[in-house]
Amino acid sequence: MSTDETLPLFLRACFNQPTERTPVWLMRQAGRYMAEYRAIRKDVDFWGLCKSPELCREVTLQPIDAFGMDAAIIFSDLLVPLPPMGAEVTFGKGMGPVIEPRIDTPADVDRLIHPDVPATMGYVADAVRATVAALPADVPLIGFAGAPFTLAGYLIEGQGSKTWMKTKAFLHAHPEAADKLFTLLTDVVIELLNMQIDAGARAVQIFDSWVGALDPEDYRRWGLRYTKRIVDGVRRPGVPVIVFAKGTGTYLDIVAECGADVLGVDWTLPLDRARALVGPNVALQGNLDPGRLLGPWDALEPAIDRLLDSAGDGTGHIFNLGHGIDRTTDPAQVKRLVDHVRTASAKRRG
Repeated sequence: MSTDETLPLFLRACFNQPTERTPVWLMRQAGRYMAEYRAIRKDVDFWGLCKSPELCREVTLQPIDAFGMDAAIIFSDLLVPLPPMGAEVTFGKGMGPVIEPRIDTPADVDRLIHPDVPATMGYVADAVRATVAALPADVPLIGFAGAPFTLAGYLIEGQGSKTWMKTKAFLHAHPEAADKLFTLLTDVVIELLNMQIDAGARAVQIFDSWVGALDPEDYRRWGLRYTKRIVDGVRRPGVPVIVFAKGTGTYLDIVAECGADVLGVDWTLPLDRARALVGPNVALQGNLDPGRLLGPWDALEPAIDRLLDSAGDGTGHIFNLGHGIDRTTDPAQVKRLVDHVRTASAKRRG
């Protein structure tokens, strides 16, 4: 397979091109486990941080400066589109998001609006532009957004959930209203991602954090159908699209039908099995259990090596976690992990 050596390492891996080592970045790599981030949060609330392009740039750069990641991801939040659509999102201390008013009936879907994305979410594009200008040339910036099922789940539940039963009940009881909601969310997400690409993001990731609550048939209806529309709606030459549908390892082959360049894999599915499910033409991202970082190095190191081994010759693999990094993680472990992935993967290529 030919390789474009003018592309940064991360982008070459996204496009399934050979690389001299495995690129590495971590979901939630900018965040509460870093003292530098906590120092900024002492003086600003979460939404204040998200809406400040200068502060978003600073926290996005923190893990790049500290650990040498091969890609940055813009600091933002999956729920950014909801307030402009008419659903307020608040974060209580020690709590997850609370969304009011929540969707309970089909009539509640009708009150949502299709916002002017640049006018109401332009601060995300401003943060992307500021961050791209400050990043090293070989470190691409990833833009992102939430997928319709995950966003709809928060709107219907009014908060996070372990089972997403209200959401599933709404889909089954009110499929026409649910389709109207998912279509609206899909359109807004396409606009939000394209805005980030226009501002300089060189890759985008679609997070469907909770879609694993669905069975395969419902995933086809309420996950794949809309995710594929988003992938098609943001695809451009040279800009890879990553889809991370957590909890879908038993039907990752169905997820692959969305046409993404890269599929994120959670820690419940070994990479060699993921590769067998999806074939050779899509890159894989993942998939270390974030809990591994909380243990000692003599337990973490062999887990990293096993993961690298499961990626075969390493082509089309981006090292990442199987979900976001835990807030109690020691930054020294992150540094050690990144350094080991770099050296160990390079030796495997040799």
